[in-house]
Amino acid sequence: MHPWPGDRIVELDEIYRTSDVISLHLRLSDKTVGMIGSREFALMKPGAIFVNTARGAIVDETALVEALQAGRIAAGLDVFATEPLPPDHPLLSLSNAVITPHCAGITPEALEAGLRMAVENCHLDQ
Repeated sequence: MHPWPGDRIVELDEIYRTSDVISLHLRLSDKTVGMIGSREFALMKPGAIFVNTARGAIVDETALVEALQAGRIAAGLDVFATEPLPPDHPLLSLSNAVITPHCAGITPEALEAGLRMAVENCHLDQ
């Protein structure tokens, strides 16, 4: 039984071929280093949006740059193989790549809520 009605389990290749947006949310491990490369980018449907907010080393960055330069996909990225990106890195010159710092979850509201929880968890003996 699937956890959500209508869901089905599919192979990764089908996800690459059919998804409008592919967003990575996994940890870096021996099994995930270089998991997304030329083969996977070639399978992605034209115009797909690739998002990596996980870890830079999961993606073969050279293959990503080639897919972006070919105009096959677009990307949203906040993690990279080398951080910070060198000023001459090709990702910085591509109009179909949105590059942000790896801090999207650190809004003023999230920061304030986290700090409030930390203070509330402090038990000071008087």
